[in-house]
Amino acid sequence: MTMSQFQSGRGQFQSLRPDSTRRAAVTGAAQTLAFHEFYQEDFRPRDHYLPMWEHIQKTGQQLLSDKSREAHLTLHTEGVTFTLYSNQDEGIERVWPFDILPRIITALEWAHIEAGLKQRIRALNLFLKDLYHGQRILKDGVLPPELIYLGKDFRREIMDIDAPHDIYTHISGVDLIRDETGRYLVLEDNLRTPSGVSYMIENRVVERRILPEFFARYRVRRVEHYPALLLQALRHLSPRGKERANIVVLTPGIFNSAYFEHTFLAKEMGVELAEGRDLVCRNDKVYLKTTRGLDQVDVIYRRVDDDFLDPLVFRPDSVLGVAGIINAWRAGNVALVNAPGAGIADDKAVYAYVPEIIRYYLGESPILANVPTYQMTNDEDRAYVLDHLQRMVVKAVAESGGYGMLMGPSSTPAQRAEFARKIEADPRNYIAQPVIQLSRHVCYLDGELESRHLDLRPFIIYGDEIDVVPGGLTRVAMTKGSLVVNSSQGGGSKDTWVLAD
Repeated sequence: MTMSQFQSGRGQFQSLRPDSTRRAAVTGAAQTLAFHEFYQEDFRPRDHYLPMWEHIQKTGQQLLSDKSREAHLTLHTEGVTFTLYSNQDEGIERVWPFDILPRIITALEWAHIEAGLKQRIRALNLFLKDLYHGQRILKDGVLPPELIYLGKDFRREIMDIDAPHDIYTHISGVDLIRDETGRYLVLEDNLRTPSGVSYMIENRVVERRILPEFFARYRVRRVEHYPALLLQALRHLSPRGKERANIVVLTPGIFNSAYFEHTFLAKEMGVELAEGRDLVCRNDKVYLKTTRGLDQVDVIYRRVDDDFLDPLVFRPDSVLGVAGIINAWRAGNVALVNAPGAGIADDKAVYAYVPEIIRYYLGESPILANVPTYQMTNDEDRAYVLDHLQRMVVKAVAESGGYGMLMGPSSTPAQRAEFARKIEADPRNYIAQPVIQLSRHVCYLDGELESRHLDLRPFIIYGDEIDVVPGGLTRVAMTKGSLVVNSSQGGGSKDTWVLAD
């Protein structure tokens, strides 16, 4: 195997421009190479990849093939699965797709990422507290009030409820990408029920098992302690004190696409996994039904969306949640993680204002920049986007997992016409961004070294303090040339190494 094998994945990509020149990014047609994580411009491995590359050269292709098969078998045996959806929305359970070549992030790079994520989560948490209390940010004109009031995830029902310790964003997964210079940008914030952390941990467990020789050449920071950090943060929220904290993970049930993660986290933390029917509210307190009788619950890590959480407050037809749970939260007798209503802070239309939110609450410049974003409620932005749909990514503001999205360059005229109608009918529900060619990394696929696009989802826990787990879930577009990294639509993953020094 030679470095020339890596060159086949090269191509020319549209460059990203700052907000002030975002239209030039679309109309100028400037072409540039996407940033490559593994190799430099002359196709030499970057310094922090040299030990791994030297080992690959020494051991040869057969070892990688054997290790790749072993990884797949291990994941299959351990039952590490995900749900892949077809065009008919029928879920098919598959073994988690995993590439054995890790992504490596230097200690210096990680320090920058960590500082930026802590800053962002701190500001978004203050934003949520303000929105559901005094709404000072709206009164001061930093955000247009209609942006919030028309948002699907703004919950008037929880106004003036005091969240325990004023924490709304207990668990976050912030998606990062890199531009052509290697600069990290925030693609979106996930503050409702972010998923993927179990796969981050399983990736590390499998990698350590099958490639211990890789780890012998690096000092890699741990991610396996995430469940312990999460448990500590959940105990911190208990209204009866952390020593008496009774915690449950609330799941929609076995047919949810993230059910593997729900069971994984409950098991790793040593807490009960419950469905809505396993809980009951009495006198503004929540109880778990057990063979011994009712057992009071202090903290609920809920993986049920707001709409289905409490049929007395939100959707009356929901059978997934618990009647009365919001009143118990209002009374301070139970903590809900994440707080109901947190989704308005990861609304993609609100996302465009996060730099101003950071400046407003913290008095600081954002450490991590946003991707340039067009607001469809702005007449000028909307007209421009409708004229350039073929060069845009259009996203529904409250969707996730790659749904409700138009990829302009790969779309058909009929699809663009359909999205144009949707935008005109409901501009608040959409934003648009220039097509960003995600950075790439070498993957070992079907016996060959190939470059694939990827992103990064670090996980942040807000308890006594804000902890950013050193690594995260690197999601990989397994199809050549694709920018779709979501596992529900065929994406895969890599282990993510953060170096200790």
